[in-house]
Amino acid sequence: MKIIPLSEGSFTIDQTKAFIPFDKNKDELQQRPTGSLLVEIQPFVIITAKDVILLDTGLGFANDNGILQVHQNLIDNDIDPLSVTKVLLSHLHKDHAGGIRKHDKVLQQSFLSFPNAIYYVNREELAFALENKTASYIPEMFALLKDSDKIILLEREGVIDNYITYRMTSAHSPFHLVYWIHEEGQTIFFGGDDAPQLQQMKSRFVAKYDYDGKKTMQLRSEWWEEGKRERWTFLFYHDIQSPSIQF
Repeated sequence: MKIIPLSEGSFTIDQTKAFIPFDKNKDELQQRPTGSLLVEIQPFVIITAKDVILLDTGLGFANDNGILQVHQNLIDNDIDPLSVTKVLLSHLHKDHAGGIRKHDKVLQQSFLSFPNAIYYVNREELAFALENKTASYIPEMFALLKDSDKIILLEREGVIDNYITYRMTSAHSPFHLVYWIHEEGQTIFFGGDDAPQLQQMKSRFVAKYDYDGKKTMQLRSEWWEEGKRERWTFLFYHDIQSPSIQF
């Protein structure tokens, strides 16, 4: 399997849930509001023998040419966005689901960003997100999925095409999913916001921003030990230094 991180850059986020670009070479975190977190926004594309898989979709920001950043990042890696066959969504917070759609300002219409892909999302997560407009959930970002023939609604655990397994954790968010991709003896683990950064895997702490912080902490510890034994490759969506680590 080939793993390509698709970094959209570094951002700070505070209680407002606004993602403010952060230049690591000149900006000072201390100048941001107290409690601001520094995170990377980093979807991944995984190329397997069967698929071109996108893991989460980024913020949905566009560059100066009006091209979605996630599209531009794919193009920069010689991947046509139309070649993406699966979009696996951990959850629908705006920093993970913003790139689901592209809005055409001229036509005043939105379209799915990856029209040739099947989108996979937890059934309960989609229902919850459509009913709860908050600073984290913006229903219009993913309302297109509700009646689309390009969506498969996942249950609490299962297997996709005999080589991708998933499980609902109810850890970072109530209906959060994590994924394992297995091929030719290799296992890639994507924990979304349950396992967002390398340092969090190595230390035990309860994060206030998690739905169930104690459960999230425990799961990270269990996955880290199992991953070391089974030689997983971990992908970290929010790590500003280490997109992945392989045992």
